[in-house]
Amino acid sequence: MPAADPPPAADPPPAADLALVLGAGGVAGIAWETGLLAGLREAGSDLTGADLVVGTSAGATVAAQVTSGVPLAELYADQADPSRHRAELAPRRPAAERRAAIARIADGATTPQERRRLIARAALAADTVPEATRRAVVAARLPVHDWPAVRLLVVAVDAEDGAARVLTAEDGVPLVDAIAASCAVPLTWPPVTIDGRRYVDGGLASGENAHLAAGARRVVVVAPSVGASLAAGSGLGEQVAALRDGGADVVVLRPDDDARRAIGEDPLDPAARAPAARAGRRQGLALAAALAPPVAAD
Repeated sequence: MPAADPPPAADPPPAADLALVLGAGGVAGIAWETGLLAGLREAGSDLTGADLVVGTSAGATVAAQVTSGVPLAELYADQADPSRHRAELAPRRPAAERRAAIARIADGATTPQERRRLIARAALAADTVPEATRRAVVAARLPVHDWPAVRLLVVAVDAEDGAARVLTAEDGVPLVDAIAASCAVPLTWPPVTIDGRRYVDGGLASGENAHLAAGARRVVVVAPSVGASLAAGSGLGEQVAALRDGGADVVVLRPDDDARRAIGEDPLDPAARAPAARAGRRQGLALAAALAPPVAAD
């Protein structure tokens, strides 16, 4: 299958009134995003009714969860209560070592495409857990394994050529595989096989991929990544500027100081889940006023 974005539908979907963009950030990012959305909803700004949802890496997991029909309060409880935590795999190497390895592999790349290609190809040869083992972890995170009715865009990167691919329900790819591919952190988790090709973390293209929300009237970008980005500069500032130039009202939500401390130095550390979720909820409760006009909760 060609490593390219899927062709446009014969009848393009109407422009979204509200697009929710959920960015990369590891298991701690999943927890913080879930807590943030839960706090916002409690305070009267429910973003889970967005017409378009864009998910990258951790954000792809959250996107699949919050569009599943499972109550947001239940999803939050799963993150905030350690007694409800499902088994997660811990990285074999410390965060600093992982980042240094990525930097060495990408050293000398002269273009973003070349950088993605070098890192993605290295991921093919990396010693990781089996693909099936990692897929089972991702499957356990998702309460529903069918694509949602809302338009969901999931970003992954082709491990052979470094090209970004946008996966949607129309592609016929199982939702678990799409999410697992978007979350396949290079050198840490195995690339994911889809139709004979291998894919790695969508955060290698951009931590947020907010440009995919182009055409929406309002865009809320939730960007949990506070450390070194896989994309070595996600381009979020340029993406937001382009969205605003196109007429969109854009709000970017990042972790506050409390949330940064809760997320810690390694966002892939499962121990960060509960504190990150709670910090996210506190931040969401405080931030709701910034999302005017709010989307009223049920």
